[in-house]
Amino acid sequence: MRRRGVDFRRPVRRRFPNVVWWTLCMVVFLVFILIFSKESQIETGPVKRSYRHDRIMEGLNVTDEMLNPNSVTRQLSDQISLAKAFVVISKESNNLQFAWELSAQIRNSQALLSNAATRRTPLTTGESETAIHDMALLLYQAQQLHYDSATMIMRLKAKIQALEEQMSSVNEKSSKYGQIAAEEVPKSLYCLGVRLTTEWFGNPNLQRKLRERKQIEARLKDNSLYHFCVFSDNILATSVVVNSTALNSKDPDKVVFHLVTDEINYSAMKAWFSMNSFCGVTVEVQKFEDFKWLNASYVPVLKQLQDSETQSYYFSGHNDDGKTPIKFRNPKYLSMLNHLRFYIPEVFPALKKVVFLDDDVVVQRDLSSLFSIDLNGNVNGAVETCMETFHRYHKYLNYSHPLIRAHFDPDACGWAFGMNVFDLVAWRRRNVTGIYHYWQEKNVDRTLWKLGTLPPGLLTFYGLTEPLDPSWHVLGLGYTNVDPKLIERGAVLHFNGNSKPWLKIGMEKYKPLWEKYVDYSHPFMQQCNFH
Repeated sequence: MRRRGVDFRRPVRRRFPNVVWWTLCMVVFLVFILIFSKESQIETGPVKRSYRHDRIMEGLNVTDEMLNPNSVTRQLSDQISLAKAFVVISKESNNLQFAWELSAQIRNSQALLSNAATRRTPLTTGESETAIHDMALLLYQAQQLHYDSATMIMRLKAKIQALEEQMSSVNEKSSKYGQIAAEEVPKSLYCLGVRLTTEWFGNPNLQRKLRERKQIEARLKDNSLYHFCVFSDNILATSVVVNSTALNSKDPDKVVFHLVTDEINYSAMKAWFSMNSFCGVTVEVQKFEDFKWLNASYVPVLKQLQDSETQSYYFSGHNDDGKTPIKFRNPKYLSMLNHLRFYIPEVFPALKKVVFLDDDVVVQRDLSSLFSIDLNGNVNGAVETCMETFHRYHKYLNYSHPLIRAHFDPDACGWAFGMNVFDLVAWRRRNVTGIYHYWQEKNVDRTLWKLGTLPPGLLTFYGLTEPLDPSWHVLGLGYTNVDPKLIERGAVLHFNGNSKPWLKIGMEKYKPLWEKYVDYSHPFMQQCNFH
């Protein structure tokens, strides 16, 4: 047993020295690594510290140079900044010679600063003294010319006020001239009317053709046909409406146009539509002076025309010191051709449904589908325009008036005249013309609305309008840019606005849409220089 114990202890004595040996080796190795790393830090430390120190000192030198009140670099930079301001001011004052002198001295001073930055040494007083002195003389001269800040602030305020007044005056003149240009009758159009009137009275064949056409009077009352009405004194514009509708109609033989004009243009209108055929379309021409029911005792607009105050407002323009914009004083808004749209059942007593078209539209698609649209008991089918906030009721009507405020929602959606489907049966049943008379009489003092026939239309057909698909009626071609995709899909394009396509001020990019329906080869068109 003892020998076995002795043999067991011997290996222990052999392993103990081995453990000590390995421990000592590890300690020596760690000490060696530690010493080596400290030597590396000692070698690289001074270099990094020296580089960082140089960069900081360089930045401090530049900063000290600019912050030092005695620094010529800073003085020169301040002079340049002030001189640049005076260059602008002197140009505004039309002192171009002084502005040139300042600019030249600015370039000299900037050259000095650039040279100093290139050689990386500050400017000395000696080399910059001349530049600082010359610039100081110019800046003193600027002060003597009253280019100091306080004076310039007052001058700029006065100039801003003068510019605002000038802009207001220009805008007013632009509005007046634009309105005048929009209302003018082009010489060529006037010539056409005169030529056609002369032809009507001098050519018996035209009158015979008209008498022959009267044999088709039954068509004028046939409610199975497609009836359109246009109220206009513009022969050429009306011709484009009829021609574009006929050319794009699937069945022009079923199309009937009822045209109403005034006595001045009645003969010319009859002559034009007697000597021209529009794909078999039936055309009737009337003048509103023949409507015996159209008198002051029945029509509020005619009654208002007899009022001296109304006449002064629309025709003199001197009773409110020019406070009312010229577009609100346009006499055309009292024209019966504009207000006749509110008397369509009286004008066409035998008809049940008509499509009303303005004379500044172009038809691009067949419109027969309009006559099968269900208006759901409403009187007026129209395209709504309230995609934009400025086409809601509150933009057209005076909501400070209690009568308007009590009866109409200011955010109600507006709609457009120009292409409207009218159910005349529902119109008569609801006495829509009577509603129009009521609001027209309430507005005798022009406190409910100011302009045109759309505001009374919004009141008259409030709650009686059925929205149509927007592609039926695309607006804006007479005053703004319209999405080409909308134009391509549009059934009726409306040149509403002052820039009518037959005027010189018409929008050139949209004129071809209208002109392609004008027959420039017609002898009368050539004689009157239409091109």
